[in-house]
Amino acid sequence: MEKTLFEQQGGTYRTVGDYQIPNLVLPTESEYHIGIWGQRRLDYLRNHKRVLYTSLLTSGKLRAHLYEIDISACERWELIIKQMMKTQDVTEQLKADDAMKWVGMVNNIRNCAGEIVRNELIYD
Repeated sequence: MEKTLFEQQGGTYRTVGDYQIPNLVLPTESEYHIGIWGQRRLDYLRNHKRVLYTSLLTSGKLRAHLYEIDISACERWELIIKQMMKTQDVTEQLKADDAMKWVGMVNNIRNCAGEIVRNELIYD
């Protein structure tokens, strides 16, 4: 009996009942802590970019990709917040003078920064 292409490339099978099941193993990935931005990217890939998700998963590069996105998104988010707070003159003095106005402006800046990061990095 002629070997299949899978067997020619070193693949093996195991017998389960009447069936021959290929012995497939995903490559091992390093452990990375994936934060909120990485989780959002993972959710986006699973629901909207299935081919890319499957490719990254089967090649063992998914967690590294999510980690990179998480780190760069966190850095970008913090940078945008700092720049917007400076531009809109949101200072500690404003916080001392009118705390409610300061909270409103900071929340608005954080939401804007989050939207920018989602559009630039997560949904790309």
